[in-house]
This record gives sequence, structure tokens and C-alpha cells, in this order.
Amino acid sequence: MTKICTRCLLKDFSKEQFEAIVINGLASLPKEDLVDNAESNRRLDVCKDCGKLNQGTCLACGCFIEIRASLKKGTCPYSKW
Repeated sequence: MTKICTRCLLKDFSKEQFEAIVINGLASLPKEDLVDNAESNRRLDVCKDCGKLNQGTCLACGCFIEIRASLKKGTCPYSKW
């Protein structure tokens, strides 16, 4: 899995690197910890309409939303999903 640099900004990552972080991060998680695609997409649709979405991250909690929205234990900091 691509290691995330904790001292880098998102602008320091290429689009391909950012996508690899999300894709590889999801692929490394146990399938039983993930919601199905329909639920993940429903959650992401809510995030797309939220003012806290910024370049794939949540300004409220700092997570990569594609990863948080895919987790069964993932929750929205504003309880929108």
C-alpha cells in the first residue's frame, strides 16, 4: 500500500497517487469491514452535497471520504449518514 506522507499536502500528490492511496487503502481492508457499493455510493452522494468536502477529504474530520464512506463503522461527523 502507498504510504501516506503525514507532512505532505494533497497538492503534493498527483491525481494518480491520490487515487492509489484510496484504492489501495480500500483493497487492504477486510471485506467484512466494508459496506456494499450501493451504501458507499449513497454515503458519497451525501458528502458531495456537503460544504465540508474538499479535494476528497472531509474538513470536519480530515478523513479520505471514499475510505470512511466504505467502512461499516464509518460515520459522518455531522450524522448525515
